[in-house]
Amino acid sequence: MPRTTQLRTYTVREGMLDEWVERWRSQIVPLRLELGFEIGGAWVDRERNQFVWLISYEGPETFAERNARYWASTAREKMDLDPDDYLVRTEDRVVEEVVTD
Repeated sequence: MPRTTQLRTYTVREGMLDEWVERWRSQIVPLRLELGFEIGGAWVDRERNQFVWLISYEGPETFAERNARYWASTAREKMDLDPDDYLVRTEDRVVEEVVTD
């Protein structure tokens, strides 16, 4: 399967940005990595109360199939983390890398 990369932009509830970042870093990232995803970076836009990150997958399944496996995993369920508690809006875009010479 070809590599798929998503640029994800999350608008976080007022006053919850730092808590979201910590839970993302300590809970979401390790499980994503364990399931074969790569994290290309993450950024905070405090002025807009947004969290932006890149996530990629290249493997035997499609990104959507592997993402479904993430959501269905018992490890994800045990997180007791409902994104709706933190996120007001999410935007996911598939992006392609532009190579500079």
